[in-house]
Amino acid sequence: MRTAPQRISLINVSRHIHSSVTSRRPRRSFHLTTPASLPRKRHFFTSNPFLSSAADDSKSASDALKHEQSAAAPPSAKRKPTRATTAKNSLRRVAIIAQQPKRGADGKPAPESADVDQSTTISATCIAESFNMPLVLEILQSHGFAIDPDGTGFDASEVVHAKGVNGGDIFVFPSGTIVTWSLPPDIVTKQILRAAEEPHSQELREVEDLDFIADTSKAESTMKGDMVVLGTRREHKDGDTLDTTLAKIAFSSGLARSTKLAVLESALTSYFESTRNIPALLSQGAGVPLGRKFILQKTGELLSLRARLNHYSELTDSLPDIFWDSRSDLGLEGYYDQVGRALDVNVRIRTLNQKMDYAQEIATVLREMSSEQHGTRLELIIILLIAVEVVFELRKIVLEWGQERQAAKAAKELLHAA
Repeated sequence: MRTAPQRISLINVSRHIHSSVTSRRPRRSFHLTTPASLPRKRHFFTSNPFLSSAADDSKSASDALKHEQSAAAPPSAKRKPTRATTAKNSLRRVAIIAQQPKRGADGKPAPESADVDQSTTISATCIAESFNMPLVLEILQSHGFAIDPDGTGFDASEVVHAKGVNGGDIFVFPSGTIVTWSLPPDIVTKQILRAAEEPHSQELREVEDLDFIADTSKAESTMKGDMVVLGTRREHKDGDTLDTTLAKIAFSSGLARSTKLAVLESALTSYFESTRNIPALLSQGAGVPLGRKFILQKTGELLSLRARLNHYSELTDSLPDIFWDSRSDLGLEGYYDQVGRALDVNVRIRTLNQKMDYAQEIATVLREMSSEQHGTRLELIIILLIAVEVVFELRKIVLEWGQERQAAKAAKELLHAA
């Protein structure tokens, strides 16, 4: 029986070999671990020191990779640090935008973008029926504004041109309107308000705005839609701002005309609101319970509005008097007409007159009804007076008849006594 010891020795050898092999292998569980169930790599903050060190290692590796990529990339690919956002209306932002070329819808620079400045605003405010122009001149001079710096030669009774410290222009017209270029209108309105004659209330004041741009590639100005394009080629080359200022005066005069017309439109709208229920009362056939004073007031308001539109202002004139002596090559009349066409001034004047004709019909009906009521009242008074006179005459006749009877009775008694 020699097989048993040999079998035992083989078993021992196999066990020895197995123990030596398994000592070098990592211990594994009975069930295989899938990759999905392995611990996640954490790249965020953790309190586990092992995971934190792993995250630091991975972070350092990623930083090294980024450093290699940035070193291999050209210098233009480096990202600039973000700058603090400037204020919306800061002068620095405006200057930066003005220096940048204007881009179209495709992102490419526009053909004439190098010659076009940033768009600004023209504001017109009508605050009064008229201005005391010498007082306006005195107020602007007392506040340090430069009066007529470009030597336009216009009289102060026609227009006053002043320039602010920031280069903005102020145009004051005797029609009670102030037009400012690149300046908020409130700055000038509060100062010139004491020179206003028959100032409007806050509700009746009208403000209109237009945008304008300065184009140094053009010598003549024009309007594109609702935007004024100033041709400043002469000013850009020669430094002479006279032609540009004259063009501004023409455009400002047209805008002031529209703003003045807007005041009359608002006044007529208020007039219609005050007489809105009169046609409904007339349709009921019961008469209008309105006094003669009210009718006269409404008639006077309507006549005043019509006179302010057609007689006492230059709203219906094709060209203001200040441009009659200007040179024809400047084209000021054309600028004035362009603003009128862009703002539909002539159409609005015609519509306003038509509305006034309708209001005049209502006023005429009211006056006729008032006259009829007044005539009826006079007739009643006359009838009453006649009735009183008849009563007195009847009384007189009755008294005379009674006296005659008494006299006849007395005479008869005397005859009987005799």
